[in-house]
Amino acid sequence: MLAMLGAMMLVVLATGVAGALHPASNVEVVDPMTLHLKGEFVESNLGTAIEPDGSATVRIVAEQYAFVPDCVEVPADTPVKFRLTSADVVHGFLLPDTNVNTMVVPGFVAEVRTKFAKAGNYEMPCHEYCGLGHHAMWTRVRVVPAQTLSRKSPTERTSCARE
Repeated sequence: MLAMLGAMMLVVLATGVAGALHPASNVEVVDPMTLHLKGEFVESNLGTAIEPDGSATVRIVAEQYAFVPDCVEVPADTPVKFRLTSADVVHGFLLPDTNVNTMVVPGFVAEVRTKFAKAGNYEMPCHEYCGLGHHAMWTRVRVVPAQTLSRKSPTERTSCARE
């Protein structure tokens, strides 16, 4: 009995240690020092892209104390993939009333998927404390009718940040 309890404790400990070494939902690594200069997260590639299959991919960079871009448009009733990374410290990415909730860790790309049933605006706060300006770090996701964005070319990025 004691041996069984010891073995179970060892499994719990090993699982905890192994799980703690991996940030939540990471799919790949990036260099936070150069992500604005080259690769997927350069500024011209941020925002929403409509993929050839009709789904949407949204790329966002979190930094103290903002998300870039600070507003994105996504199509309603369409699969949406969010790809995020951080340029500096750990941030949180949360869309209330959806299944989107992840940590955004420097050096890693977080990827989450969802589908918005209807058009509307979602406010998205950073839910991981990231410094003195944390309370003001939030952005918007604007869900629009799918036909509005389906006319965009795959190389064109959309954002509602300038409005």
